[in-house]
Amino acid sequence: MEQFLEKAKSASRLLATMSGSERNRVLREMAQSLRANTMNIIEINAIDMQRAEEENLPSSLKDRLMLDEKRIEAMAVAIEEIAALKDPVGRVIEGWVTEAGLKIEKVSIPIGMIGIIYESRPNVTSDTAALCFKSSNGCVLKGGKEAEQSNKIIADILQQVLVRNNLPKELISLLPDASREGVAKLIKMDKYVDLIVPRGGEALIQFVSKNASIPVVKHDKGQCHLYVDKDANIDDALRIAINAKVQRPSACNSIETLLVDSAIADTVLPLFKEVFDKEETLLKGCDQTRAVISIAEASEIDYDTEYGENILNIRVVDGVDGAIEHIVRFGSAHSESIITENITTAEIFMNSIDSSTLYVNASTRFTDGGMFGFGAEVGISTSKLHARGPMGIEGLTTYKYKVYGKGQIR
Repeated sequence: MEQFLEKAKSASRLLATMSGSERNRVLREMAQSLRANTMNIIEINAIDMQRAEEENLPSSLKDRLMLDEKRIEAMAVAIEEIAALKDPVGRVIEGWVTEAGLKIEKVSIPIGMIGIIYESRPNVTSDTAALCFKSSNGCVLKGGKEAEQSNKIIADILQQVLVRNNLPKELISLLPDASREGVAKLIKMDKYVDLIVPRGGEALIQFVSKNASIPVVKHDKGQCHLYVDKDANIDDALRIAINAKVQRPSACNSIETLLVDSAIADTVLPLFKEVFDKEETLLKGCDQTRAVISIAEASEIDYDTEYGENILNIRVVDGVDGAIEHIVRFGSAHSESIITENITTAEIFMNSIDSSTLYVNASTRFTDGGMFGFGAEVGISTSKLHARGPMGIEGLTTYKYKVYGKGQIR
């Protein structure tokens, strides 16, 4: 592995010599190559899907794994959107002149070599590779074994584009040893890898965080909440709640718990049950909720569970303070939303919760690099240092100081 990473690290330095326009041209060629190989990708993805069926994997995982023409086109479009973004490298962030007459510029630079560990979703291979390439970073990708064949063909297609442009294929590399032991080695290779981004299940995040000797930006579980305040527009609340849970339950920005102000619980809970019953959502509730509507019982463990399925907890809380208390206890610092027409209440909610992304009167499903205008994201960072929320190309840069003098000494 060390020899493999040494090649990848050496290749990443070449990106610093490429102009932004050259990188964008290669990215657009990658997008077209994905389109041209659509049927090949679908054929290979079917092998992973068949194995997922045989191993009886959860429906949420199979949804993340599946590729069709629409999803492959979305992958190509994402790369084109990344190519259209401003170059994040070489930007003068700040500049000033000191009393000694030194001209100082704070300039954005690539981090270097990024290791990305992820599960299930093969589109992450193209998204993260494109983001790293755009920001002049090399990348080492380790996808889940359930998407092994899909990840391989996508990486092969992108690498072929690199080779056609006289660039080393190691700029976009799949980890050759995809075992748990291989991951354990990777996250200690701080001589070659500058940043690790784990995105996946809770066990993966904890394993990487505890064992890595490389800086880690965590994409933790999506324990997202929607709070419906007593001053909410109920029609909006119903639409937003359905979207935030049902549109794609397997997504990390899907809500797992609906919090309802006790002041309106008797009125709105039957309405929520009616709309969620139409979507065949399995509802679980607290005692106060179940006193109003007939649903299954929610346990403390349920409030701490990322279902990734069409399952939703409902809990009645004592106003915004009760909602904040619940989210602080059970949230994963991902995304939370409040539905209210009361500006003061909304600001209390926004200022009191320390999640990476907070919404007023909107669905948590917008926590996404594409929706934020980033083209795609490396992950949704729940860490506090370096990057938070959808992590696009800006999150893949750091900075250095360029100091210009005229013979000054101290």
